[in-house]
Amino acid sequence: MIQSIEELEAIRKSCQSMVTRSSSLSAGTAIIPIPGLDIGSDVAILMRLIPKINEKFGLSPEQIDSLDVESKLFVMTAISNTGSKMAGKYITRKLIVLLLNKMAGKVAAKNVSKFVPFVGSAVAGSISFTAMKYMGNSHIDDCFEIALAALENERFETAVVIESALESEYREPNQDSSHLY
Repeated sequence: MIQSIEELEAIRKSCQSMVTRSSSLSAGTAIIPIPGLDIGSDVAILMRLIPKINEKFGLSPEQIDSLDVESKLFVMTAISNTGSKMAGKYITRKLIVLLLNKMAGKVAAKNVSKFVPFVGSAVAGSISFTAMKYMGNSHIDDCFEIALAALENERFETAVVIESALESEYREPNQDSSHLY
């Protein structure tokens, strides 16, 4: 589990670098004027990228399953509250295609632009880079929000336990609550 906000920020920066590299790969594939090649490539890239991001933030399905019941419930609620479609889930081809379909306008523009000589490939690469970067960074933002909420919840629970322990340690002997009932 992530222990500090500094660690969480470092994870975010690392994931953003992964997204930039993946976006560049997507753009490189998009400039090749073969219809459909870029979509297949984007699906493959996202099927590797999204689970890596989930894992770095402690949000892979296996990591969530290993949490105690209360923490697991809190994380699943946080995932639901962010509306994330990919955090804490097994990433399937079907899920990635569904998410890519939501960006259908950009995908269509990218495919049409490939048929314009020279400039079209550059435009397709630019659209592909931007779309991949947007999807990846949006997922990072969701994961960051979920992990931050989990970290704050953990700190709160620790503070409550410490406060409770201190109260019972400093309770005066004549204030023993067992004789009040």
